[in-house]
Amino acid sequence: MDVTRYRAMDRETLWHPYTKRSAAEAGTLPILCRGEGPYLFDEEGRRYLDAISSWWSCNLGHGHPRIVEAIIRQARELQHSILGNLSHPRAIELAARLAGLFPDRRRVLFASDGASAVEAALKIALQYWWNVDRPGKRRFAALDFAYHGDTLGAVSVGFLPEFHKPFQDSLFPVFQAPSPCCGTCAFGQTAGDCREECFDNMRLIVRDHAHELAAVIVEPLCQCAGGMRIYPAEYLRRLAALCREQDILLIADEVAVGFGRTGRMFAFEHAGVLPDMVCVGKSLSAGYLPISATLVKQTIYETFTDAPEDRTFYHGHTFAGNPIAAAAAVETLRVFEEERIVERAEAMGRVLAEELSALRGRAGVRNVRSLGMIGVVELEEGRGAGAARAARVRDRLRAEGILLRPLGAIIYVMPPLIVEEAVLRDLIRRLARSITEC
Repeated sequence: MDVTRYRAMDRETLWHPYTKRSAAEAGTLPILCRGEGPYLFDEEGRRYLDAISSWWSCNLGHGHPRIVEAIIRQARELQHSILGNLSHPRAIELAARLAGLFPDRRRVLFASDGASAVEAALKIALQYWWNVDRPGKRRFAALDFAYHGDTLGAVSVGFLPEFHKPFQDSLFPVFQAPSPCCGTCAFGQTAGDCREECFDNMRLIVRDHAHELAAVIVEPLCQCAGGMRIYPAEYLRRLAALCREQDILLIADEVAVGFGRTGRMFAFEHAGVLPDMVCVGKSLSAGYLPISATLVKQTIYETFTDAPEDRTFYHGHTFAGNPIAAAAAVETLRVFEEERIVERAEAMGRVLAEELSALRGRAGVRNVRSLGMIGVVELEEGRGAGAARAARVRDRLRAEGILLRPLGAIIYVMPPLIVEEAVLRDLIRRLARSITEC
């Protein structure tokens, strides 16, 4: 591989997402060429621990032989076929497997990425109320610090000023409730004395605007890109009950937190609820190919009829349910079941929490929190010092062969669920040492 040539082409032609231009043009970004287990390898063969699972998607690590073989096998048979008035075996099998993860009946609408799954859920909610002759229910409620993707609908319900300010005037208005976070409780409470005051604003929004609310959308138990804000299952439990009481749909965005990340297959399971719609993506195919889905209650689907009036859902994507991506997802779900990945993640989550506890009370550390295989160290901010310190930690650990991507002053780890215990412990100890020394 001609590294110099590739670096020149990278600087001249590639637009890196969520990357400052100065960093891209410096020409020092690692060029990753291979993956194996929890590791990635660059053009010089240097090994890196993928401590963020490649944007939270590669829950089974890299190069899993069963998934790779499923992709190759499907590529020989059928590369692509649309699902508009047609079907194919892998999409059928994947839809059945996904629906089978729920105790009620579900319909599965495929897309290619998480934001597209969210867009579909928002549109389904709006058309559902139109279908049942209640078109006045066309507003949405969400949490602040939410992130649901970067399409305009997803940005409307997940507006983050640092990411989305240029688009603010093009978004539709959304009712936003203050975001809960147990680690940095706005009411100064701890787990032992929590009175769930954080729910009051959401309760008022839902009750005051029930007549016009189509749906409430949340990231269950952890708002990821908005600051890894972890909140209690009781909040979600109360929200689900309130939505039922007020006749409002509940949409769970499980794109980042689904598929074992929190120690359950889906994060909403911690609360014992069944959202009306669930959006999944990222690890649906173990991160190997782009595919996502919106999982919709059958009772909602039944309103999308074409007789006597046409209420078809005219929405779709060219590559929705692509056969190769669907084959990867089918094999991923088999691996999850046969290798008991969720149970393993639950056990490893306890190891992660144990190791992180050593960071509590250290100088410059505001809060330490975790949920399953999500570990968070929030640094004291102080005029941007926390973000600068987090960047130094990132750079130091990258030099040691560990890939992190802080969110401002928040350093988080979300390693593949298959990471070995010794590797996980070493990761957190190196992180702790770097935080202290930086």
